[in-house]
Amino acid sequence: MSNFAKKPASFKIFTQDLDEDITSKLSKKTALAIDSEAMGLIHGRDRLCLVQICDDEDNVACIKINQDQNKAPRLKSLMEKKSIEKVFHFARFDVAALASNLNIDVDPIFCTKIASKIGRTYSPRHGLKEVISELLGVELDKQAQSSDWGRVDELSEKQLEYAANDVRFLLPAKEKLKNMLIRENRWDITKECFECLPVICKLDRLRFNNIFEH
Repeated sequence: MSNFAKKPASFKIFTQDLDEDITSKLSKKTALAIDSEAMGLIHGRDRLCLVQICDDEDNVACIKINQDQNKAPRLKSLMEKKSIEKVFHFARFDVAALASNLNIDVDPIFCTKIASKIGRTYSPRHGLKEVISELLGVELDKQAQSSDWGRVDELSEKQLEYAANDVRFLLPAKEKLKNMLIRENRWDITKECFECLPVICKLDRLRFNNIFEH
C-alpha cells in the first residue's frame, strides 16, 4: 500500500520563523529533510516563499516567508548546525535560495538528486517523483509544483500537502541511496560532490554559468 495516502505524524505552520520549542526539538536531530518553494528559479529575482522541514519521526514544519523578510534566526541556527545533516533533493537550488533570501549558509548537505545520479546509473530519471517511487514505493502528486507560492496567507490544502510530501520521504530515500553508493564503491566521490555544493551555489547566485567548460 502506498504511503502517499497517510498523513504526517504532525504538521505545523509558522510565519517568518520557527518557534523556540520546535527549534529546540529539531536541534537534537542528526538529520533533517529540507525543501523550499519560491516564485521562480532565478535567485535575486524570484523570492523565497516557503521552507519545509521534516524529521525522522515524520513531523513536518512549514515556514511562510514574508515578502520583504531577509532573516529567520532560528531556522538559520538549524541550517548551519554542523551536527545536523540537511537532506535535500536538488540541493543546488534550495541552498542558494536560503543564502540569497535569508543569509543562511547551509552545512553539512546531502543531496538525493546527486546521490541518485551517481548511484542509479541504470536509470535516466532522477526527479524526486521517480526516485521516491522506485526506492520507497510511494507515488507523489506533483500537480501543485508550478503554482503561486507567493500567496502565503492563502495557500491551498493541496499546495500544503504537496509541500509536506516533498520532504516527508527524503530521509528514508537518503538511507537507501547511501547504502547503494557504499555497495557500489561510489560513496566517497558522492561526499566530495556534496562538499562542492556551497561554491556551486555561490556561482549560481553570481550568475556565473559553465565556467568549468572549455
